Amino acid sequence: MKEQYLMALQQLEALLQGEHYEMSVLANAAAAIHEATGYFWVGFYVVRQEELLLGPFQGSVACMHIPFGKGVCGTAWKERRSIVVDDVHLFPGHIACSSLSRSEVVVPLFDCEGQVQAVLDVDSTELADFDADDVAFLEQAAHIVEVTLNTER
Repeated sequence: MKEQYLMALQQLEALLQGEHYEMSVLANAAAAIHEATGYFWVGFYVVRQEELLLGPFQGSVACMHIPFGKGVCGTAWKERRSIVVDDVHLFPGHIACSSLSRSEVVVPLFDCEGQVQAVLDVDSTELADFDADDVAFLEQAAHIVEVTLNTER
């Protein structure tokens, strides 16, 4: 993994240590991940009832509601796994929040009961812009956020 990503993970852990308020954790995590990667859009969608609602993010305006199983985010929630899309225009049912987005990674975050509580969504303006190091970093960053949110107060 890239050395810059290892440093960013350490910084993220230190930043979130001892924090529990969901929106603050997600807001600072989105900012830290955005700064570390420079990707076009980095943010979280949180599960509320049967949809994903826009949470803290860095980037241009975004879709505010995503149904279960719809688009890349809703599919990652439904399938309970990370999804990497090299060309979002070829993804069936892609929800286009910005015409500038070309590739995307979505990583689910789980609660203490093993249910998806949120997804980390990262978009790039370049086709096939995510390599194995990028995905590993994003999955580890999401895990740090997940552990922070699930730690007893």
